[in-house]
Amino acid sequence: MRPVIQDATARQNSGEPLSVIGQAGGRNNGPRRPVMSAEDEIAELADRPTHHLRLAWRKLYRREPPLGLSRDLMIRVLTNKMQERAYGGPSPSMSRRLSTLAGEFEKGGPSFDPGIVLKTGTRLVRQWRGHAHTVLVLEDGFVYESQRYRSLTMIAARITGAHWSGPRFFGMTKRISRSLSQPPGRGHE
Repeated sequence: MRPVIQDATARQNSGEPLSVIGQAGGRNNGPRRPVMSAEDEIAELADRPTHHLRLAWRKLYRREPPLGLSRDLMIRVLTNKMQERAYGGPSPSMSRRLSTLAGEFEKGGPSFDPGIVLKTGTRLVRQWRGHAHTVLVLEDGFVYESQRYRSLTMIAARITGAHWSGPRFFGMTKRISRSLSQPPGRGHE
């Protein structure tokens, strides 16, 4: 039986695998090792042998790494997962957006265009019938005239009194050029 190595520096030099931020929620009933910072563990990934990276992968994902996954890509994925655990992952709205985009990509849509992604704090301004209408973008919705809305379409309907595509009303969609929208055989004559 090998003695437990308590010092993180001694552990890294002994050839034992990294802890990979596994202290939280680990099933280890033995003495707890000192916690290395996420930055230190990430910096050490490139210096570790590939078999230690595979051990770290198994610890984080509870399965084998995909066959054919390059060492470089394995380091990048482990780094991302370690950063998510240490600092938090994407917001719920960003996770939904990524899932939607991945689904559209897998369905093989005609083109993969993520569209415009608005940053929190952005102000959208639209002139409509002589009035300037300002909308503030939040992480999980929008604010218009001190009221919260889940979509721009609801705001566009309130402003116009009719159904409009919110992103189109605020000028955030691409328009198909006139020459592409004309039927074949008709064009610039």
